[in-house]
Amino acid sequence: MPLQLRLKNWNYESKIRNYRTFSTSRAFQKSEEVSFDEMSEEEQEMLRQERASDIVDVCIVGGGPAGLATAIRLKQLDNEKGNGDLRVVILEKAPGMGSHILSGAVLEPRALRELFPDSEFYDENGGGIPLPPDLVTLVEEDHMKFLFEGGTAIPLPEPPQMINKGKNYIASLSEVVKYLAEKAEELGVEIYAGISVDDVLYDTKGGVKGVVTKDMGISKKGVPKPEFEKGMEFLARMTVLAEGCHGSLSKKMIKKFKLREGKQNQTYGIGLKEVWEVKPENFKKGYIAHTLGYPLTSDVYGGGFQYHFGDGLVTVGLVVGLDYANPWISPYQEFQKMKLHPFYKDILEDGKCISYGARALNEGGYQSVPKLYFPGGVLVGESAGFMNVPKIKGTHTAMKSGMMAADNIFEVLQEVGPLQKPEEDEEIEEKEADEEILPQYQEWDSIELKSYEVDYKLSWVHDELYEVRNVRPSFGTPFGVWGGMVASGLITMITRGFESYTLKHHKSDSSETHLASEYTPIEYPKPDGHITFDILTSVSRTGTYHQEDEQCHLRVPNQDLEKHAKISFPKYKGVEARFCPAGVYEYVEDEKSELGVKFQINSQNCIHCKTCDIKVPTQDIDWEVPEGGGGPKYQMT
Repeated sequence: MPLQLRLKNWNYESKIRNYRTFSTSRAFQKSEEVSFDEMSEEEQEMLRQERASDIVDVCIVGGGPAGLATAIRLKQLDNEKGNGDLRVVILEKAPGMGSHILSGAVLEPRALRELFPDSEFYDENGGGIPLPPDLVTLVEEDHMKFLFEGGTAIPLPEPPQMINKGKNYIASLSEVVKYLAEKAEELGVEIYAGISVDDVLYDTKGGVKGVVTKDMGISKKGVPKPEFEKGMEFLARMTVLAEGCHGSLSKKMIKKFKLREGKQNQTYGIGLKEVWEVKPENFKKGYIAHTLGYPLTSDVYGGGFQYHFGDGLVTVGLVVGLDYANPWISPYQEFQKMKLHPFYKDILEDGKCISYGARALNEGGYQSVPKLYFPGGVLVGESAGFMNVPKIKGTHTAMKSGMMAADNIFEVLQEVGPLQKPEEDEEIEEKEADEEILPQYQEWDSIELKSYEVDYKLSWVHDELYEVRNVRPSFGTPFGVWGGMVASGLITMITRGFESYTLKHHKSDSSETHLASEYTPIEYPKPDGHITFDILTSVSRTGTYHQEDEQCHLRVPNQDLEKHAKISFPKYKGVEARFCPAGVYEYVEDEKSELGVKFQINSQNCIHCKTCDIKVPTQDIDWEVPEGGGGPKYQMT
């Protein structure tokens, strides 16, 4: 038998306990963490434990649409053209598939139709989307509005790329991911939820040969607890990073292998979303609308949306470009404010908010797609940044990228043949991760999948992104939103990608943040508890939990919060507390501090949006993966 996954001591379900929902009290200034030398011999020995290892053909980090599309296509090819023995593993940090997935979402079925050409869910003419009917709602009505303060909403012409009526579908992407995970497992994909991956393995030549999962049971002091479990190695012929926007491993690989050389920097937005049950008279099934203008000022890129789907459900949301200059802006409070405009409030009145979430999203488009391959691995989906900003869609492009990667991975694995195995398989059954056996599996040359990059450049994903490459950066001119609207209208309706130029993005979203002294503080309305809510009420709707005594995954140098505050607060007056959509960062009055405040991190609140890593002007907050199984547990998002 081939070496099987050693998870007998990895009962993650039993580890996910004693969690709390959110916090406003956990604080420390100087680091609470102890160094390795300060630990007891027993604690040091626990950290020195050898890792259990498994060897697979393809290891996919991330169980979202891109990762699942990669796995499904690989096993489809393996079952049809191979011998069916290809080991494809997905490692997902969420406690369950779909729990960390949040999107609008309006789905364009193109990639799904390519992935499932013979679905039972097509109509008699072969049309439709290959998903169960109870998961999707066909768009029946499509609008774009410009909102003004005071309640006015005027119609705007829709760019052809944004027209959804009669062809695209409203859905909960978290529910769609659950369905795709079931389809993947039916094909033979191995899916392990509740496992975070926090590092990669390198071969002697510097190529990637697999990943390392995060240790479980590390206290907030950095010391192993009695229930400590050492992370595991997954050695793989090919590692696929499908972590989503600004993934922790993806950003490391982009930097290490210089994948952005000759490319533009990525630019980001933050998307905030609520799902409501509304009164029957306010529900218009299949209705979608996108809005510009209020509550955002003319120098802030972004817009709102409302989608009516399912049985009386309405999604409302706001996307704010993270290149805004004014550090007093709170995207969360702008979202709450937007819901008070009659265009939204009239729909939500007397309804019930049942879910909330937020996440960062890529907005760089064509210019910001990095090199897609590196020795031993590839980037797919939002790890590479395939979102089409004018369409406000990225699921179809993300899935197609995974399918293209899978096609090329399967082809190259067929060429190089199976992994070398020991002569006597019986030895494997008797030995635990034997050092004498594993090296025989590790001796392979890392694969550089150049053909994947070639296929991308010849694909409809490339053409789609190239056509609208100048839309998002057109809003970064001194003419603001109005200039961007005019320019994007010309691009999407007339020139359609045939411009003789390609606009550039700014250096980074963090560098665009100005000093607080340049602006007047913003007074946002107090929440009414019916349409608008305080941030902790919203966090409670995410189902977020982390272990009570878990090591903080939001890292500043030496975990010295006092030093961070001294650098950041005098200039930006607590910008961290405003850009975070979950109340993770706070500045609390403190008479003993020379700043008059102390900085604290409520890491239990974190909903894994990664906005802090992107937007903090000091660029000294590093979002790392927490222990597996934590974070939000989204429903209907």
